[in-house]
Parts: sequence; C-alpha cells; structure tokens
Amino acid sequence: MYHQRFSNTVIGYLNLLTLLASVPLIGGGLWFAHSSTTCQSALQMPLLALGFVVLLVSLAGFVGACFGVAWALWLYLFGMLTLIVGLLGFTVFGFAVTVGGGGEQVSGRVYREFKLGEYSSWLKSQIADDKNWHTALACVVGSKACEKITTYTPLDYLQHDLTPIQSGCCKPPTSCTYSGGMAIAAQDGDCYKWNNAPNILCYGCESCKAGVLEQVRRSWHKISVVNVIVLVILIAIYAIGCCAFRNARRADSGYPYGVNHMSKINPRWDYYWSRWWRDRREQLY
Repeated sequence: MYHQRFSNTVIGYLNLLTLLASVPLIGGGLWFAHSSTTCQSALQMPLLALGFVVLLVSLAGFVGACFGVAWALWLYLFGMLTLIVGLLGFTVFGFAVTVGGGGEQVSGRVYREFKLGEYSSWLKSQIADDKNWHTALACVVGSKACEKITTYTPLDYLQHDLTPIQSGCCKPPTSCTYSGGMAIAAQDGDCYKWNNAPNILCYGCESCKAGVLEQVRRSWHKISVVNVIVLVILIAIYAIGCCAFRNARRADSGYPYGVNHMSKINPRWDYYWSRWWRDRREQLY
C-alpha cells in the first residue's frame, strides 16, 4: 500500500510542477508573437506547441495520479512516450546536422573565421533558400552586432575575440588586401563583396552565411546536450507513471494492492486428505 501511495504522490507532484512550468512557455510564445523582432517571433510556434503539449500531458498525469483515473494515466503515458520518442529523434538529428564547422583560428588573432563548406549539407540547404536567408539577415542586422565593433582599431582586432556573426558579417576576411579601398590581386571572392557602408559591410559575403550557420550550430549543439538530460528525466518520470498506472488499474479492479486474486481450477494435493481426516474425527467424537 505504501508503494502505491508513494508512486502516485510522486507522479502527482511532478506533473503539478510541469503543469506550472507550461504557463511561462505559453506566455513566452504569446509575447514573441507580439514582438517586432524577426528573430524572436520565429520562436513563437515552437514555444506555443511545446507549452500546450506539456500542459495537456501534465494535466492528464496529475488527474490520473491524484484521483486514480486509469484512462487519464493511459493518455498521460501515451503523451509522455510520444514526447520521449519525438525528443530523441530531434536530439539525434541535432547532433547529426551540427557535425563540422567550428572555424579556423586566424594567425595572430583571438577570433576565428568560418567557411561555408565546413557545414552539413542540410544546414547549407536551409541558408541557400532566399526566404530563410532574408529572415536570418534581418536577425543579423536587427541584433546590431556590427555596431558594437565599428570603433575597433587594428589593435582591438588583435586583442579581442569576435562572435561568429561579427567575424563573418561585419568585416572582410583577414586575408584580404586593399589599395585605395579596392581589393587587389586574386583573392577570396568575399574580398570583392565587402563595402564599408554600414548597410552593406559583408552582409552579402559567404563568410556571413557561414557565421550565421556557426551561431546556429553552437546554439543547436547546446540544446542537444540539454535534451539528453531532459530525456533521462522524462524516462524516469515515465517509469514512475507506469507504476501509478498499474496502481490505478488495481484500484479499478476492486482488489486491494498486493492481493493475489487468481482462482485455482484444481484443489491442492492435500485437499482430499484433509477433508477425509476431518470427517473421520467427527465420526469418532
């Protein structure tokens, strides 16, 4: 009986916490929907979807565990299993597409520079789509990352690190050589795309696309690592939920916890002997 109460209580409290946690997720998605920044509004649908799924699954688990409703726990376990499988697939995919990248260390500099060819085919195909690239470029411009290094001197570039976007979008490749503001000799194609105008800079360069992909790769890799931890927690909660579901089914069957209610088709071997001996004693006395 203690085991039954313990598993039901634990799953009830865990789902109460996740139920409360879904509220800021949904609120954040609604806030992003009204945000004027393109980068933030892109997070609207994932946050809203995740928030509502967590809300429904947690509500089913809370009701099922606290009130012993077997069908609610069945829905909860199905939802949890779907979440685990989906998150596992997303995590494996995330690790697969973030292979490669990382950039190359520039000699004599703290920062790194990035090449588009270093990244997975799937990431490159996403950035090759004009619609996706225009959205990403709007994020780059809106972040004002380049404005933060407009006052940098050559000495600052030697001493300070740069983000992938600053390295790829806000300056020409370090190997470029200019004379009178014009690129000279045969150089990287990005050297000819660079322009000192604040609204042009190297936004049209391949290195800018590589910088955006590197930023995405780093963020996605961190998310994948967190997903592994979340998966372990979800699997543990799922196991406790299975215990609560079993307890709820026992409660619905009308038998107390731990009672073996299987009927025996044939009597035990000593049944007839015990009966004969009892009848014999009654005759004697």
